[in-house]
Amino acid sequence: MTELYPTTPTALSRRTTLRAAGGGTLLLGLGLAGCRSAVAEGESEQPGAKATAAPRRGGTLTVAVNSDFTPSLLFAQSGQSLQQRLVYNTLVRYDDRLKPQPELATSWEYAQDGRSLTLKLRTGVTYHDGRPFTADDVIFAVKNLQNPLRAAQLRATAAAITGFEKRGDHELVLKLAHPVNNLFDLFEFMIITDRHSVEDAVAGRKLNGTGPFELTKWSPGTGLSLTRNEKYWQPDRPYLDAVEFRVIAQADALLSSLRTGQTQLSYGVPGRNLAVLAAHPDLVISEYSTGGGAHYLGVNTTVAPLNDKTVRQALAWGIDRERILKQVLGGYGLASATPWPKSSPAFSEAARTHYTYDPGKARELLKSAGHTRLDLPLLHINLPGDTAVAEAVQYDLKQIGVHVTLEPTDPATAQKNLISQSMPALWTMSHGFAQVQPSTLAVSAYPFNEAKNTSRFRSAHYTKVVREAWTTLGAGARANALRQQITDTLLDEAFIIDLVIRGSVQVAAEKLHGVTLNKFSYLNLDNAYLAG
Repeated sequence: MTELYPTTPTALSRRTTLRAAGGGTLLLGLGLAGCRSAVAEGESEQPGAKATAAPRRGGTLTVAVNSDFTPSLLFAQSGQSLQQRLVYNTLVRYDDRLKPQPELATSWEYAQDGRSLTLKLRTGVTYHDGRPFTADDVIFAVKNLQNPLRAAQLRATAAAITGFEKRGDHELVLKLAHPVNNLFDLFEFMIITDRHSVEDAVAGRKLNGTGPFELTKWSPGTGLSLTRNEKYWQPDRPYLDAVEFRVIAQADALLSSLRTGQTQLSYGVPGRNLAVLAAHPDLVISEYSTGGGAHYLGVNTTVAPLNDKTVRQALAWGIDRERILKQVLGGYGLASATPWPKSSPAFSEAARTHYTYDPGKARELLKSAGHTRLDLPLLHINLPGDTAVAEAVQYDLKQIGVHVTLEPTDPATAQKNLISQSMPALWTMSHGFAQVQPSTLAVSAYPFNEAKNTSRFRSAHYTKVVREAWTTLGAGARANALRQQITDTLLDEAFIIDLVIRGSVQVAAEKLHGVTLNKFSYLNLDNAYLAG
C-alpha cells in the first residue's frame, strides 16, 4: 500500500541551467538519468540557486506551442499532449525512479498471482460540471482506451484488463487476463475523462475533467484558453488564475515572444536556437532528462529495396548522430542507436554505440545488396526543429548514395499517417515510451509495436520475445535477457533507426516556478506560480 498524495510537492531533482559566460554560451553536459522537474519549488535548496519568493496566487501563464490542439488525438500521446494534465487527472504519477505516486488512486494492492489489482480511489473529487468522480469513471476510462477508434498507444495494456469488481463508489478491483508489468504506465498515461461527454471531447466541443483548469475556449489554429478550477480537489491549488496556449509555429516569432515576455513557457524552441536564448537574463533553459523522447528515422519495410535489412543497416551506419546532436539539437540529448535512455533498465553502452557514423561501411553494405544509388521520399513534420533533423538526415544519406526528397507534412496529418501505417519509404519523427517500462515501447508505441507497427515489420521472433517481456514480472535475469533480445532485434532489423534521445527542453521566464512534466510530457501546473 502507498501513502496519500501530498498537498505540497517535495523538492524534486536538480535544475540544469544554461547561461552566457564571458560573452559566449556555456553548454553544460547533460546526462539522462536525473532531472524530472526542471523548475521545482525546492530549487532554493539547490547549491548556487537563487532563493525564490513564496508561492503567490494569481496571474495568467501563456505557453507557446508550435502546433494546435487536435481533439481527435486526445487519447493518443503526441506532440500536442501538453494540455492533458491541466484538464484531466490520471490515476497515478511516477516519481523519478518509476515508483507510482497517488493521484486519483490513493492506494493499490496486487493479488499474489498478479492477476488482479485493487484500487482505492480519492473521495471528494468532482468534474468541472460538478458531477462526483467514482469507480464508474475508471471503468469507462479503461474501456475507452480499449476502443481502437481512440488510437491509444497503451490499448494492449488496457485490453489486458478483462473484468471489474466495484466495492462501492471508491474501491475497484481490476481483473487481468494475464500479468503485465506496465500497468502503472497505463495509469499515468490514461486521462480520466467524463464518460457522459467523451464524444464532445474528441470533437473539441467540451473537455470536462477533474483537473486544475477548465477549458473556456478553443480557437482552432490559435490555441486554448483555460481558467482556474475553483473546486479542485487539492486545497488552494492551482495558484494560477488562467493558462493560455498560443500557437506560434515560426521559430523567429517564438523566440521573440519569449524574449519580450509575451509568452513565459515553451517546449518547442528548435535546438539550434536555444543558445540564442541562453544569454537572455530573464529566461531559464532546462532539460527534463528522463529521455522521454527520441528522434528517429523510420523505414517502411514493404518498400523495395528497404525490405532488405542489409539496406536498412546501411542507412543506420550512414547517419552522423553526434553531428545532429550538436548542430541541430544544441547539444541536448544523447546520440544513440537504441531508444533507451540511461535511466532505463534496458540501456547498455554497447547497444547505444552499436551503429556509429561510418559512411564507408554504409556504402559497402549498399553495394553488397546490389545498389549504388537510391532515390526515396522522406516525410517530416513541417516545423523548424523537425525540418532541421530531416535536412541533416538528407545530407548524410546523400553521402552514401541515398538521395531523399523531403515531404513536409503538418503535425496532425503526420501523426495520423503514423497510426494508420501510411508512411512513405522513409520518415523522421520523434517517439516516446522508452522512458517507462521497457516492454511498453514494443507493445504500445506505434513505430515499435510488435503486432502493428508503422514500418509494417513482422517477425514471429520479435512478437514472442515482446510478449514474454511484457508478461514477465520482476527484474530478474529472465527479464534482463528478454530486454536484451528486444534490443538485439531492433538493432539487427533496423526498421526504426534511432538517432538522438532527448527529454523535453523547457524555456521559461525566470519568474515562473513549480512547473513539472510527467513521463508522457503532460504539463503539471498544480504548484506553478509567477513570482513578482
